[in-house]
Amino acid sequence: MPLDDLDLSRIPRHIACVMDGNGRWAQAQNLPRTEGHKAGEHSLFEVVDGCLDAGVEWLTVYAFSTENWRRPKDEVRFLINFNEEILFRRRDELHERGVQIRFIGRRDWRVPKRLLTRMDEARALTRRNRKLVFTIAFNYGGRAEIVDAVRSIAASGVAPTKITEKTIARHLYDPQMPDPDLVIRTSGEYRVSNFLLWQLAYSELLFTDTPWPAFGREELFEAIARYQERERRFGGVDGR
Repeated sequence: MPLDDLDLSRIPRHIACVMDGNGRWAQAQNLPRTEGHKAGEHSLFEVVDGCLDAGVEWLTVYAFSTENWRRPKDEVRFLINFNEEILFRRRDELHERGVQIRFIGRRDWRVPKRLLTRMDEARALTRRNRKLVFTIAFNYGGRAEIVDAVRSIAASGVAPTKITEKTIARHLYDPQMPDPDLVIRTSGEYRVSNFLLWQLAYSELLFTDTPWPAFGREELFEAIARYQERERRFGGVDGR
């Protein structure tokens, strides 16, 4: 679907993506699973470009979950090195296009220091950019984020009776992040897999059979078109 077919006055402010199906796409073509992750890089930056062209303000992608450490060691090592390589190769390009890079997830002992350094460098380089906020969820889990928020609230000494939804939201990994309007999951899976559990309470969920390496600008615009067909009531009636 071309961009011109969309209602540009109703573009979702924040799109989040579960980039699923890299390994299965590769296996279907008799390739190593790692080749699927490499192909997924092209799709990722097709989606970034599509968001920039459509006027999306926030894009959040699920790059590596807290559960992904259970994958085979060789694949985990590849994903760690590949994400570091992408940050090194692509950060200047994103910076030039006005993209601000952020990260959410646990910064614990499992994440190599060199990757944390790359993350900090990318964040610092792009911190003043405003065209698109591109957030990478790495070593991220929705339940872990809520646990960490509760720990932070307890450590701050807030009385239990004073804790509200706004209190919890202020202690999430990125309190500035708006809730996603649209969450896209590729490759025919129909679950959220511990992604942005707090934030997606009223998000529109869209599941597609297309594997991530085959998902690009046109597929993004089609997803936005389907989002625009929906009526968002947020618990009310007829838009009220």
